[in-house]
Amino acid sequence: MGATSRDGANVMRTWAKRMGITALGLGLVAGGAALWKREEIARLMAVNSLFAPDRIVANFSAMDRAFLSVPVATPGPAWPLPEGPPLALPGGIGAWAEDRAVTAMVVLDRGALVHEGYRLGTGPDDLRISWSVAKSVLSLLTGILVAEGAVALDDPVTRHAPILAGSAYDGATLEDVLQMESGVLFDEDYLDRASDINRMGRVVALGGTLDGFTAELSERRGEPGADMRYVSMDTHVVGMVLRGATGRDVPDLLSEKLLAPTGLEGPARFLTDGAGTAFVLGGLNMRTRDYARIGLLVARDGRGRDGAQIVPADWIEASTAASARTGPGEMRYGYQWWVPVDARPGEVLARGVYGQYVYVDRARDVVVAVNAADRAFREAGRHEVNVAAFRRIADAVAASR
Repeated sequence: MGATSRDGANVMRTWAKRMGITALGLGLVAGGAALWKREEIARLMAVNSLFAPDRIVANFSAMDRAFLSVPVATPGPAWPLPEGPPLALPGGIGAWAEDRAVTAMVVLDRGALVHEGYRLGTGPDDLRISWSVAKSVLSLLTGILVAEGAVALDDPVTRHAPILAGSAYDGATLEDVLQMESGVLFDEDYLDRASDINRMGRVVALGGTLDGFTAELSERRGEPGADMRYVSMDTHVVGMVLRGATGRDVPDLLSEKLLAPTGLEGPARFLTDGAGTAFVLGGLNMRTRDYARIGLLVARDGRGRDGAQIVPADWIEASTAASARTGPGEMRYGYQWWVPVDARPGEVLARGVYGQYVYVDRARDVVVAVNAADRAFREAGRHEVNVAAFRRIADAVAASR
């Protein structure tokens, strides 16, 4: 390598350090600039500015600029959401929405649209990133496949994903990863650029494979099934199991078995890694009305637009029950669904970082779907205040009947 090439490599190493790239990125740049593709650099730069205060709202409506993605077919007809009497939002909700950087909110009362609002320059046609709300959607698909006999809760994950043999996931079952009880050691700190979750994000941005990244996880904090600890890669393993058991990609399965029969308006997209594998732990992008339709499906015990049973009712009951071994005082967990510690009857929610929620009051058939760009989402008590806001909205809906 001549002097010019060495200088170029040094520049790339300096740039990589400034962008927060750790061992993975430094290894990639060490071979020189020839290893870097223009689109990969563009995606990496987009990832590093994904949560910047002046970009986060727009970024969350245009995630294909930061990641590869594929369409998820949602052939009609869409589940109608007839307009109901406009809901008078309870006092304080406007201030709460401003403080939480809420970008969209859709409220359904027994399937009728009683509130739809968009803020901070967003609109009804924006495909908003789900983040971990996608985990709950994957749970619904899992329930369908369990009922069909394609997989079983007690299946070892290595039965359908043999690449995980010898990894930290060896010995875990499908139920273990659904309940976030894999025992895998994983740093989920989104604000630490050196954390495992951010290292994973750079792998995706650079065209790497999530299957390979997951198979390389080798450390455990405990035995599978011992206690619940939130690890997003557990959800990726759920996806690996479903793919291995069916021989099909998750977007295709999701379209055929869940989204199309439910009656989503569409369009929808799934972020992918470099191999085209869907980012099932947080990469679904849909309109906020369609997130509300997912909540309505749960509120209706798994029945879709025409009353047909899409997700088995017993799976809705089992997956939304607080079955995981959470610690005292911690938010409770089921099969990729959250349950408040002081849950009301039938209360369950999907949630994702930066303020994404699908809140379902099954007992009163109320759904609140929220997208946001809340950079302070990790502050103590933030989640509890959000749940209190959803309850005030649900109470207002019930009182207006």
